[in-house]
Amino acid sequence: MVKKQITDDLEALLAVLPQDIAAELKKRDRSNDLLEIVLDLGRQPEARFVDEDVVLEEREITEEDIEYVVSRIGQFTGDNRAGIERTLHRISAIRNRQGKIVGLTCRVGRAVYGTIDIIQDIIESGKNILLLGRPGVGKTTLLRESARVLAEKKRVMIVDTSNEIGGDGDIPHPAIGKARRMQVPRPELQHEVMIEAVENHMPEVIIIDEIGRELEAAAARTIAERGVQLIGTAHGNTLDNLLLNPTLSDLVGGIQTVTLSDEEARRRGTQKTVLERKAPPTFDVLIEIQDRQHMRVHHSVAEAVDARLRGQVIPAEIRYRDEEDNIHIEKEKLPERRSYRKEAYSGFDVAEREPRGVGQGAPVEDERFPRLKPVRVYPYGIGQNRLRKAAQNMQLPITIVNDLGAADVVITLKNYYRKQTRPIVEAEERNIPVYVLRSNTVTQMEQCLADIFGIVPETPETKLAKAISEAQEAIQRVLAGEPSVDLSPQDAYIRRRQHEMARAANLISHSYGKEPHRRVRIFRE
Repeated sequence: MVKKQITDDLEALLAVLPQDIAAELKKRDRSNDLLEIVLDLGRQPEARFVDEDVVLEEREITEEDIEYVVSRIGQFTGDNRAGIERTLHRISAIRNRQGKIVGLTCRVGRAVYGTIDIIQDIIESGKNILLLGRPGVGKTTLLRESARVLAEKKRVMIVDTSNEIGGDGDIPHPAIGKARRMQVPRPELQHEVMIEAVENHMPEVIIIDEIGRELEAAAARTIAERGVQLIGTAHGNTLDNLLLNPTLSDLVGGIQTVTLSDEEARRRGTQKTVLERKAPPTFDVLIEIQDRQHMRVHHSVAEAVDARLRGQVIPAEIRYRDEEDNIHIEKEKLPERRSYRKEAYSGFDVAEREPRGVGQGAPVEDERFPRLKPVRVYPYGIGQNRLRKAAQNMQLPITIVNDLGAADVVITLKNYYRKQTRPIVEAEERNIPVYVLRSNTVTQMEQCLADIFGIVPETPETKLAKAISEAQEAIQRVLAGEPSVDLSPQDAYIRRRQHEMARAANLISHSYGKEPHRRVRIFRE
């Protein structure tokens, strides 16, 4: 294993900055924490460190300062990025409406050797791998180190769109090792260079940074189908972000609406119209980079996507480094159900048990809880109206009975259970499960009913997946001719995602109602 080393060539970056700004940065002596320097016309220069933003000089940036930097670096390409030859630094320009540069973002590029060990077994597995994370979290650094490690044994070709992986200039940075690098003349041509790399240079591994366009996603699928290992990055925080992105969802298989036959819908216990994965994912493994020391790994993208489309969540693998630089690998812990059963009945599952008769309630058709059997509840010392309210909130079929002999379960309060009153003793003698609440509230009763029916409380991931499914179905209905479709109430974040999906399908959407009942309506123009 390579010992962790950091090479940043910071002196080369300081040499292109105005002298007073460079001197101030040297005086602060925080090179390891420096992320970027921001120079905006008419504003004070700023340095952005890992933990804070700092004003470097009280004076304002002038046109001469901007020109001083621009004249000492490489040419800006179509994506308004330039570099310093033989380094990994990146300078990005902000232009006014006439094309004149009025701002610069000078990002520090670092080659960090030895960081790949946390996922080296995955990188060397030969599988197609997608690294997902927000800007600045370290995706490109991992790509660069992956190229160096794999190039020791395989033919590795880097498609370097902005020269961030291999550095600026014709000679690539030593950090990529023996890997070869193809530069991209214009960002919109990245997909063509990807295909050219495979057809002309016979690589065993292709490495791509920032897949962000539909043509690039299609090229990535073509490369994967030719048997070449593909390692790439995309912006986003989680797998759900990709599923919501119409441009990039193809990377994880895409989503399509399928209409089931009546028999199949009954067998699955779902609606007739469901969402399914459209094709095999381009990438086999997805790694969510939460920060530089923590990652979530989905070892099977296909299984993870299928589970989300069914409103379920498959636990990911958590990998992280501790303060002593030791690597830990753990299984993700999903939210646990809170149990109210008396210990003697902990292995008894009421949801699988046949009721002793037909109750007044009827099973509710709900995708989260298909084909639930009615449960007869004997409430002892708790509010029956509150219990009915809890069951109504969760759409669960219960029947309240006054005869203990007809009950499937007993729900009571802690003080009644401690006193071991006659109904409690009799229920235990009959092997009827007794659920004990801490307080006589609707919330406690909802949690208790979730335990009785064996329901895992809805997590943010499953809630988002269900909202995606609902929006996709609504879009298909409107495209099929319905004038409009109202979605169920959601929070602001999910509504924004649903609006994005509608816009991607060239449909109109508006939000209606007041919180917490505000919802999205999708319709044609």
